[in-house]
Amino acid sequence: MQIEPQNNGTQQAAIAAPLRPIDLERGEKLLYRLTEFGRLLWEVGIQVGPRQMIDLAETLNLVDITRPDDFYNTLKCSLLTRHEQEPLFEQMYQYFWFVRDNPNQKKSDKGQQVKREQRQLRLPPSERKRLAEHMNAKEQHKDMARDPRQSERKPSTSARDRNKDDNDLGDPQSGAYSAIERLRQKDFENYSWEEVQEAKRLMAEMRWNLGMRPTRRKAPRRRGSYPDMRRIVRRNLKYGAELIELTWRETKRKPRPLVIICDISGSMSLYSRLLLHFIHTISNGLQNVEAFVFGTRLTRVTRQLKRRDVDEAVHDVSKQVQDWSGGTRIGDALHYFNHHWSRRVLGRGAVVLVISDGWDRGEADTLRAEMDRLQHSCHRLIWLNPLLGSPDYRPLTIGMKTALPYIDNFLPSHNLDSLISLGNTLSSIDDSRPLRDAYSRRKAVEAWTRRKI
Repeated sequence: MQIEPQNNGTQQAAIAAPLRPIDLERGEKLLYRLTEFGRLLWEVGIQVGPRQMIDLAETLNLVDITRPDDFYNTLKCSLLTRHEQEPLFEQMYQYFWFVRDNPNQKKSDKGQQVKREQRQLRLPPSERKRLAEHMNAKEQHKDMARDPRQSERKPSTSARDRNKDDNDLGDPQSGAYSAIERLRQKDFENYSWEEVQEAKRLMAEMRWNLGMRPTRRKAPRRRGSYPDMRRIVRRNLKYGAELIELTWRETKRKPRPLVIICDISGSMSLYSRLLLHFIHTISNGLQNVEAFVFGTRLTRVTRQLKRRDVDEAVHDVSKQVQDWSGGTRIGDALHYFNHHWSRRVLGRGAVVLVISDGWDRGEADTLRAEMDRLQHSCHRLIWLNPLLGSPDYRPLTIGMKTALPYIDNFLPSHNLDSLISLGNTLSSIDDSRPLRDAYSRRKAVEAWTRRKI
C-alpha cells in the first residue's frame, strides 16, 4: 500500500505561487545593497570576497530578514572572520544601513537596534567623497530655495568677531606637529583607518642608511693606509725612479646586505600589513634587500615588494603567500632558509632582521639549532617583537625564550618611534660583532621570565 502525502492547500499554494514582479525587484535591490555593503567592508580592511557574498545570499533564504537582530547576526556571521574587527564591522553596519541615506538621522529606535559602542565614524576616501557630494547637493538646493536678499546680507559684527577668534586659536603648524607626535607614539594595534593611511605616508618619507662593510678591493685615496705601488712607479719615472711622490690606496666600503624575515601568522595579524609597508619602504630605499615571510612555510617576496605602489605590492604578497594568518613554525621556516637561501643572501656581512612575536607551534630543539646556525652565518641578528613595547612584557612563550640567547639586538616594533629607533640602530652597525655567549644569555632570559611585574 502506497502512502500518499496529505494535501496541505496552504503549503501547495505557497510553493506553487510564482513570485510577483515587485518581489523580484525588491530582491534585486537587496542583493545590490548587500554587494555595496561588502565593497564598503572591503575598503575599510575587512576581508570580504565573492565566496562570502554567495554564502550570505544563500543564508538569507533561511532567516527572517524582517527581524533586525536576525539580519544583523546573519551579516556578521557570514562576512566577519576576525574577532578584533567586530567594532569596525558594527560601525560600518550602523553607517550603511541607518545613516548613509539619512545623514541627518541621529538615532533610531533603540528597541530594534543592537547595542553598539559609541565611537567616531571613519570612512574610506571613496565613501567620504560620495557623502560630501550628497551633502553639497543638498546645500545647493537649500541655497537656491533661500531668499536672495538674505544671501546678500553682510555678516554681523559679532559673527566677524567670532570668526576672528576662531582664526587666532593658535599656530596650525604646531597642532600638526603634536598630532604627528601622538601618531608616532601610538601603538599600531590601536590605529584607525585614517591613521593607518597617515602612517603609510610617514613610512614612505623615512630614509634608511645601513652600516658600511669593507670589501676586498682598494681604491685610490689622497690619504690612505696602503701605498699604491703602480701609481708610485709611474709618477716617479720623471725623477729618475727616485721615490719622491707617494700615492695611497684605501679599502672600498659598500652598504651591507639586509635580509628581512617577517612573521605573517594569525598572532601577527594586527601588525603584519603595516609591517609589510615598512618592509616595502626599506626595500625601495636600500640596495641588496631580500624579503621573506613565513607562517608554517617560508616564502620569498623580494620581487613582489619591488613594485613602486605599496598597495599593489602588498596585494601581490597576499596572493603569493598560501599560509597568511595561519599557524606559526619558526624553527621549520628558519631551517628551510638556512638550507636553501642562506648561501645566496647571507654573504658579504649581511644583517638579518626577524620580525615576530615569538609564538611558535614547532619543536624548541629545531628552533634552537636553526637560530644558532643563523647567528653564526650573519654579521648581526636583530629581532623585532611588537609585544616588546608593552612595559610589563616578559618572554614567557617557548619560542621567544628559545630564540633570545641567539639574538644580538632585541627591539620593539609596535609604533613609528620604534621603527625610527631601528633606523638609528641599522645606521650605527660597524665592523665589530657583539659578544655572543649563549649560556650567559640563557641565564639572563630565565631571570627575566621570573621577574615580577
